[in-house]
Amino acid sequence: MPRAHIELDKHAVIAPVRRRTFGSFVEHLGRCVYTGLYEPDHPTANADGFRMDVVELVRELGATTIRYPGGNFVSGFRWEDSVGPREKRPVRRDLAWHALESNQFGLDEFARWLKLTGSELMLAVNLGTRGILPALDLLEYANHPSGTALSDWRVANGTPDPHNVRMWCLGNEMDGPWQTGFMTADEYGRLAARTAAAMKMADKDLELVVCGSSGSQMPTFGDWERTVLEHAYDHVDYVSCHAYYQEHDGDLGSFLASANDMDYFIDTVIATADHVGYKKRSRKKINISFDEWNVWFLKEHMESDEVNDQWRHAPRQLEDVYSVADAVVVGNLLMTLLKHSDRVTSASLAQLVNVIAPIMTEPGGPAWRQTTFYPFSITSRLASGEVIRPVVESPVYDTARHGQASVVDAVATVDEDRAAVFLVNRDLTGTAQVTIDVRGLGSSRVTEAVTLADPDVYAKNTLTEQNRVSPSANKSAALADGLLTIDLPPVSWTAIALR
Repeated sequence: MPRAHIELDKHAVIAPVRRRTFGSFVEHLGRCVYTGLYEPDHPTANADGFRMDVVELVRELGATTIRYPGGNFVSGFRWEDSVGPREKRPVRRDLAWHALESNQFGLDEFARWLKLTGSELMLAVNLGTRGILPALDLLEYANHPSGTALSDWRVANGTPDPHNVRMWCLGNEMDGPWQTGFMTADEYGRLAARTAAAMKMADKDLELVVCGSSGSQMPTFGDWERTVLEHAYDHVDYVSCHAYYQEHDGDLGSFLASANDMDYFIDTVIATADHVGYKKRSRKKINISFDEWNVWFLKEHMESDEVNDQWRHAPRQLEDVYSVADAVVVGNLLMTLLKHSDRVTSASLAQLVNVIAPIMTEPGGPAWRQTTFYPFSITSRLASGEVIRPVVESPVYDTARHGQASVVDAVATVDEDRAAVFLVNRDLTGTAQVTIDVRGLGSSRVTEAVTLADPDVYAKNTLTEQNRVSPSANKSAALADGLLTIDLPPVSWTAIALR
């Protein structure tokens, strides 16, 4: 039986909890928007056609900043198509996912939807097939109050108040040959720098995200970031990271240690960005927007016929159904993002509804929570104040893909009158007995202790069994004399709240 000991000290502060860490992502892909967010004929739809059952789940999920409208989709997107009278909006082909886009749901509708969920809009501009002027036009339409051609067009379209978008992505995954209009690092860096400089001429307080590598496995990883930032460093505020994980060939042990790879990815990008900053003699620090991360069955997607040349409206694509093991990994990846809150100040779980998502819907039918919904929603609810770095003494094990990993991993947050501890047990068969020294927090009682686990680590929530998996109270949690003891089942994620 694995045993672990954790020391918590409220003075071991990493950084404040960043609310933008709990962001998500909506792309015009598959059924994310159509029959996901927007289904006018659904029994729960409001006057705008928004599914209110989904709105309620997004509120519960605690999603803060939501990136839109892509993703690969944005590299062929003409934003003007998505505003104005619906009957006049053109149908276009989306080359990224080989589908038809009706444009019946666009920027103004999404901004109204965000008001229902209390989330912040993070907008991407098309630098794949467009450039500086369309980006400036979109900025004027979205943010200028009134009195100019494009802001007055927004007002005439029924949105008198500006959207006031603060965070903007300068394209998407421009290093990827799958991207419409992909470029070399030098080509993209020059375009991103000029676009960023022009956008900040309009509003110097915008927060701009330049594209980093599409993944740490890209052959140009590291050198891409260096080259792009050498061009754009003075004009941007963030560099993006994207990472997806899945179990390969039955190697569950490696999959459960995926956070090791994310940790390496973050450290490498920070080192590269700081290297450029030092070369430029700059006091500015570039932060990370980890604006795509999740478990994604990419291998199965590549082998499927989901993306084809039939040119369908909102086909079923990338509708992965997640297991308990997937949820444990998602919870652990979110813990890793919290551990890097000093430099990872924004993140987006990709995506929000139906497409590799924590929320699933059936057209005309119900909406339900996937297993991955729970670690995200609970962490978003409990994490507040400052992230602190725990000292973890745990057994380790060897993995084929990610080196040596600890059996138990942990992170904690501390606020004025409460604290939270998040833990995973990566052991495949053994319950981990964990002792947590909380005397350094001044905590007096456990108010909540929940664990997500199941004897079947591949158990899932589906249309026919929507509540097969959910967290349950961990009754083993006990606090005495400043020592908290708790048992963590095999392959589990746990959250503890203290006052």
